[in-house]
Amino acid sequence: MTGSQSAEQRPRLTRRGAATRRRIIEAAAELMYVRGVSSTTLDEVRAASATSKSQLYKHFADKEQLVRAVVRLRAEEIMEREHAALQRLRSFNGLVRWRDALVQRNALQKGAYGCILGSIAGEVSDQDEVARIALAETFEAWEQLIEAGLRRMQEARTLAAEADPQQLAIGLIAALQGGYLLAQTAHDIRPMEIALDMALDHVRLYVST
Repeated sequence: MTGSQSAEQRPRLTRRGAATRRRIIEAAAELMYVRGVSSTTLDEVRAASATSKSQLYKHFADKEQLVRAVVRLRAEEIMEREHAALQRLRSFNGLVRWRDALVQRNALQKGAYGCILGSIAGEVSDQDEVARIALAETFEAWEQLIEAGLRRMQEARTLAAEADPQQLAIGLIAALQGGYLLAQTAHDIRPMEIALDMALDHVRLYVST
């Protein structure tokens, strides 16, 4: 992430130090997911991670650094999950399975809290350029995973040659993030289902049966 300490620039941590740092980030991520970035204080993170003030500030000079670390952690986790789900995508049924898994995961919390990356983006994109760039790069990588699957469908001639995989992928991610937001405010998974299904219906127009 531009402008932040890279793994190479940070002092090498002991195993215990790395575990403490991870515990702080995990606690912050959970609090920011449920409460939002602006409503989460460093004192709350310290209490939730069972760390002292000196331990917290040893790893993070301020809240901005901690937010960036949360973005990195959750982005890595989401992209690992999505890579596993999408790396072999080559059929419309595969897209439906991807949709079903996302909806089912969000249904477990009745749509509440939304997507952590989308939620953080809404709060920090106009305030922290480093975090904004990291979030933008993650969403772009997510889109590219879907786009690559759609291109494999074109190669297999199950997706029409005139379809634009890049535009379809952007539309699917936009529907997903919009669906997360509406489900979050309604505490109801239905808006997310509708948004994704309408985006998939558009893809279906180009699918050969």
